[in-house]
Amino acid sequence: MRRQLQLNTHISARYNQELEALKHSVLTMGGLIEQQLVNTLVAMQEKIPNLAERVSLNDSKVDAMESQVEQECMRIIAKRNPTAGDLRLVMTVAKTATDLERIGDEIARVARLVSSGQMPNSDLVTSGILDIGNRIVSMMRATLDAFARQDDKAAILAHQLDNDIDRVYKKVLEQTASEIQSNPEDINNWLDVLWAVRAFERVGDRCKNICEYVIYLTYGRNLKSSSMKKTVKKLLK
Repeated sequence: MRRQLQLNTHISARYNQELEALKHSVLTMGGLIEQQLVNTLVAMQEKIPNLAERVSLNDSKVDAMESQVEQECMRIIAKRNPTAGDLRLVMTVAKTATDLERIGDEIARVARLVSSGQMPNSDLVTSGILDIGNRIVSMMRATLDAFARQDDKAAILAHQLDNDIDRVYKKVLEQTASEIQSNPEDINNWLDVLWAVRAFERVGDRCKNICEYVIYLTYGRNLKSSSMKKTVKKLLK
């Protein structure tokens, strides 16, 4: 009986280690992507195309990390048959890795634009894009922190940061439309700018998704459900 208890304890300890390692893998992936975003913004602000090109080339590392996390999630499900909270954790990790990989794709798209040297010479629009980018850096950090601590309130607060990003996004769209009217001969370059701005806006949406996964992990309920809306109000009081 004692041997069986020791064996069960050992298996449980190994299982917990596997789950912690899984979380760590996603956080490592998130850290790389956050640095990719920071490097893209530096390359844009300081006009360093080589740095932006390195960001684009590093995107393959993000893809490989996402694939490894997905395989590990499948292995744990097949071997451990997790239930309840553990199953929610594994699914949260898998979905978070997918969203992070998509975030990496969006950042690489902007980096390719910067490395091409085709950014139109408009301090106003560039300033707006950098504003969105810096806000997204803050949102990503808050999102990853909420994920690491499985902190529901932190996830809700990070989720709300997207409101400011959407506001600045609309402002930059208006500025870009005005520039297109003033310089129609550069319309192709301005369309590239619109794609870059849209890519950053989508990063904010992906961060929102991750925040919602953290909230679901904690409560087992969707953030948009009526019961969760009441819970959110209580948490933010």
